[in-house]
Amino acid sequence: MRADILRTYKSVHTWTGIVSGMALFIAFYAGALTVFKEPLERWASPPQQQAALPLEQAQALIVRTLQAEPAAARDFTLHLHDAENLPGRLSWQVRAPGADDHDARHVRHFVATLDAEGRAQVQPAAPTQLGDFIDVLHRVVGLPVDNDPNRWLMGVVSALYALALVSGVVVLLPSLVKDFFALRVGRNLKRLWLDAHNVVGIVSLPFHLVMALTAVVFAFHDGIYALQDRLLHEGRLAGAFQRPAASAGAAPRDPATMRAPAELLAAVRAIAPSFEPTAMQYLQPTGPRAAVRVWGQDESAVAPRARGGFVVVDPYSARIVNRDSLPGQQSAANTVISSFFALHMASFAGDPVKWLYFVLGLAGAWLFYSGNLLWIESRRKRGAEPPRRTRWMAAATIGVCLGSVCGISATIAAAKWLPGLVADVAAGHRALYYAVFFTAIGWAFWRGSARGSVQLLWVAVVLTAAIPASSLLGVLAPGLGPWPTASAAALGVDLTAAVGALLLAWMARATARRVRHGPAPSVWAAPAADAAAPAGALSGTER
Repeated sequence: MRADILRTYKSVHTWTGIVSGMALFIAFYAGALTVFKEPLERWASPPQQQAALPLEQAQALIVRTLQAEPAAARDFTLHLHDAENLPGRLSWQVRAPGADDHDARHVRHFVATLDAEGRAQVQPAAPTQLGDFIDVLHRVVGLPVDNDPNRWLMGVVSALYALALVSGVVVLLPSLVKDFFALRVGRNLKRLWLDAHNVVGIVSLPFHLVMALTAVVFAFHDGIYALQDRLLHEGRLAGAFQRPAASAGAAPRDPATMRAPAELLAAVRAIAPSFEPTAMQYLQPTGPRAAVRVWGQDESAVAPRARGGFVVVDPYSARIVNRDSLPGQQSAANTVISSFFALHMASFAGDPVKWLYFVLGLAGAWLFYSGNLLWIESRRKRGAEPPRRTRWMAAATIGVCLGSVCGISATIAAAKWLPGLVADVAAGHRALYYAVFFTAIGWAFWRGSARGSVQLLWVAVVLTAAIPASSLLGVLAPGLGPWPTASAAALGVDLTAAVGALLLAWMARATARRVRHGPAPSVWAAPAADAAAPAGALSGTER
């Protein structure tokens, strides 16, 4: 390949990576955690104070709740399993008029149960906001609100990301085999980091291509859905994905005449034996177009959503109305659309794929981080002070990337404390994360990339270790506020955080050694006045 073409693609790869790298670090780091959103929510939720109502009484609960709270008839959910993060057997939400469907800040949650006399008891619920908050960070590259403009920005960043991937492959093509097997360990740490960057990029290239393309699809999905509805569904897609509209003047139907949930589940099992139902979402059950979405998982098939797929059932006749979103029984066109969701959200093949995505997500975050550091190191000239723009880029990379790690660890560690400290838990998560995040950025610019990064790494160690410490404190002193981990899924959060804290501690120590013994002048070397102090930045790059 001609040298001038390679130089062009290398320039494209460098600048598209630099422009999108820090935003993608946040997206990948938060996205790796979002893969285990349910265990995170179970970890952050207190143990249920009372046993959930038996499913055998679910029909009576539905009827009496609708009598007591007619507004719940718009959309409520019957949970089929018990878990800490589920507020109760029957729950629903009330969204403020005009609020964005993706914005959880304007939503109130309610839960219903039956008292000893069989009457409906309705109470406000306060489900944990931890999983949703981290998911929003992932979807909109660290911005605070999941709305259309921020999703479009994510789409642009993802398009740059795809361009960086393609240009990077072109640059490596002439020496692909040699670079793939090269990992030269020695005194030249810059070369080692470059080799590691190339190897991780090549090994995870299919994963990154999937992430880039699917993220673009999600960012502009409204237009894609409109085109899909027009070309594939002849305008009938709303029947599966939108709430049915009540006919004007129609008399309300009596929910007491609905089939029991067990009968509806039996109808679903008859057509999908391997489908495992997890929840039943009732949509306007008192209206003329009443429907129930039976949500669930089928690990042998592709699911259209992170929470699985669903089949639509008529609650009064138990007739299957729509199976376009039922895993394993979708049309070829719907399977293609669902594959975008499944491949991005790891909603197939169970826990092994989730763990694979978790590791690949963290590796992807490191890829963007190391790419920025390699670019910064390539600007260093022997014996010359680094220019101001290089120092600023180094500080920004350290501040944004390590700031997001510190902020996410802080908001997870605080999840068991916030309900007793603030009235609005969601606002508490946002305030804590962004306070830590922007403080870290300011600290990196004030202290410099070398000293600041070691200090921020040790802060990340402490905040990440605080996650299992909260659970331990719940065991040793339950009256203080936190609660102990109560399930195997939640225990995995504590163990994973403990391992993460150890890895961060190793990185901090390696960074401190680089600062003390690395070549100077450099943005990664301690100033002369601090030469004896263990301060520096995570780079490990030497000529």
